[in-house]
Amino acid sequence: MQKFYKVFLIVFIVVIAINIYAIDWNSEISSEDNIKYVISIIAGVIGLFVLFILNTWSKIGVKK
Repeated sequence: MQKFYKVFLIVFIVVIAINIYAIDWNSEISSEDNIKYVISIIAGVIGLFVLFILNTWSKIGVKK
């Protein structure tokens, strides 16, 4: 994995961890206060998914 991808991997993991910490677990997950954190977690997971796809594509394109 290139350094560029590693940086974004760390950024996405930190964003997900901060948002999981920020959720108010005493109220519903779909409450108005928590929904912004849930959306941010979903965006972080999608970012991780895209990151691994881009990393895989970069490995496929390299000639041996």
